[in-house]
Amino acid sequence: MKPTHSIIFALATVFLTGCASNSFMYKDFPVSKGSAEAGAGKTVAFRGSPLKLDGTPIKVGDTLRDAKLAGGDLKLLSLTEGKGKVRIISIVPSLDTKVCEQQTHYLSEKNRGLDRDVQLITVSVDTPFAQKRFADEANIHNVTFLSDYRGGDFGRAYGLLIPDLHLLARSVMVVDKDNVVRYLQVVPELASMPDMERAFEEARKVAGLPSPASAMPSASGSMGGGY
Repeated sequence: MKPTHSIIFALATVFLTGCASNSFMYKDFPVSKGSAEAGAGKTVAFRGSPLKLDGTPIKVGDTLRDAKLAGGDLKLLSLTEGKGKVRIISIVPSLDTKVCEQQTHYLSEKNRGLDRDVQLITVSVDTPFAQKRFADEANIHNVTFLSDYRGGDFGRAYGLLIPDLHLLARSVMVVDKDNVVRYLQVVPELASMPDMERAFEEARKVAGLPSPASAMPSASGSMGGGY
């Protein structure tokens, strides 16, 4: 099913109004608790309208696949090269969106010390140049940005590509030191946030880290200014 002109216009409206800031103001976006399935024939939604996914589905228990992503220097690398580290991989459609911007700030700023022991990664289809500009403007220095702009190889390898829009489905995964996916959430509704607190909790378990002394409960329905 091809996206209608109204869906494309609505996506463009949301995607082009994001703006990075050194003093980021969190908004009260809804948080998805459930997960969609990755892979060809499956769908996610944008404001209720279905968008088909393409590629080989990834699921908990699978080993990372050797799909190339571009780093900031344009050199190609694979997530498999991070073996030996526990990682949180935050996947966003585009950093030039309000929800993706907040998801990335949340990963960077609200992990409560996880970044000392766990590698934080953001993957999007934005060019490496756009990713670097975003990181610099947002003052984010503890997240590694990787780009799937070259052709969506990563998206297809993980079943997270939205081919009609050439975007990635909003997702978050936790990967252990042996490159095994230990937690995965494919956000069913693109306009919603993933449950980042759940991802942080799972990463702590995988890394064998204690819960922070002042643990915040996972947001029940929103992820906004209270954090």
